[in-house]
Amino acid sequence: MWSSRKAIISAVVLVALFFVLRHTTSSQSQPLDVEIPTPDPQAPTRPYPPSQAAGAAKQRQPEQQILHDIASKPLRKKLEYYFSYDIEAKFPGYIWQTWKVGPSSGAFDEHLRPLEASWTEKHPGFVHEVITDLAAEHLIRYLFASVPEVPEAYSAMPVPVLKADFFRYLILLARGGIYSDIDTEALKSAVDWLPPRVDRSAVGLVVGIEADPDRKDWADWYSRRIQFCQWTIQAKAGHPVLRDIVARITEKTLDLKAKGQLRHGRAPTDVSIVEFTGPAVWTDTIFDYFNNRDYFEFDSKSENITAQDFFNVKEHKKVGDVVVLPITSFSPGVGQMGAGEPDDPMAFVKHVFDGSWKPEDERMQSM
Repeated sequence: MWSSRKAIISAVVLVALFFVLRHTTSSQSQPLDVEIPTPDPQAPTRPYPPSQAAGAAKQRQPEQQILHDIASKPLRKKLEYYFSYDIEAKFPGYIWQTWKVGPSSGAFDEHLRPLEASWTEKHPGFVHEVITDLAAEHLIRYLFASVPEVPEAYSAMPVPVLKADFFRYLILLARGGIYSDIDTEALKSAVDWLPPRVDRSAVGLVVGIEADPDRKDWADWYSRRIQFCQWTIQAKAGHPVLRDIVARITEKTLDLKAKGQLRHGRAPTDVSIVEFTGPAVWTDTIFDYFNNRDYFEFDSKSENITAQDFFNVKEHKKVGDVVVLPITSFSPGVGQMGAGEPDDPMAFVKHVFDGSWKPEDERMQSM
């Protein structure tokens, strides 16, 4: 009986995975997005020539001459090779979410249905996939088969919350599009997240501010003075920020594994989840990118971009190829830190913050 049940589950997972990969493969050549050719009259706060950006189209040797050598390259070089970045591409029309079962299952939580449905309703031309926990394991192994360190790290993570955080970076790195937690509601289509004045061919990553606490005891409540949200992210595949955070998490995970510090069902004791895979490391990675001379031009007067540059942001702020949205965009209605209400013109996604429906020992919980 148990063998039959396992066979049925495996078959269901493989069928689901087949449709996910078929959708992503067939859609990748024609991403679903709206081109807005109007140039941005506002100069970015960091000079960013696309021709010099890591991940922009590069001259490569014939593939046959270098494939045999790729396996010996450092992790970051392999990620750069297999997941290249084209800033001028359209944002892929994919919406990725995760949950323990799919919406077609009777076990799908009823109060999550209108939230999940809002993404399809607001994005009728997009491919919207809710990836189950079991299918996520197979999907990561498939997408990162050429970089085996990544699926090894993913499988080694001892608690679901770590895998949930890691998955969002991985799927966006490999396929691009939008990742959003299952407890979020789409208030406006992503087509309207950027104003007409912003040239989308010069944007590769869209993030929102999660926390901007103007109080002396901010460190008692948040990990960073300015903290970027990671429950909703829009990106083009291969973006350098995604490559960097995937490399950081992979290296940290494999280091802990080698030291015997990862125990199934127990969170690591020497690093918090927020710092390991959550908004703290996500925020650090974005700031490191803003100040990386490999991607941006610096002159003698250039200063590092810091949290202070994002205090009390009320509109879109473009830094190189990254657009930072104000706290209202992904956190409307929180009643603090200057966030507007859900009917604010800048409110795009509402996060319900309903932690009760995803206990840590049962579900890929987000922090």
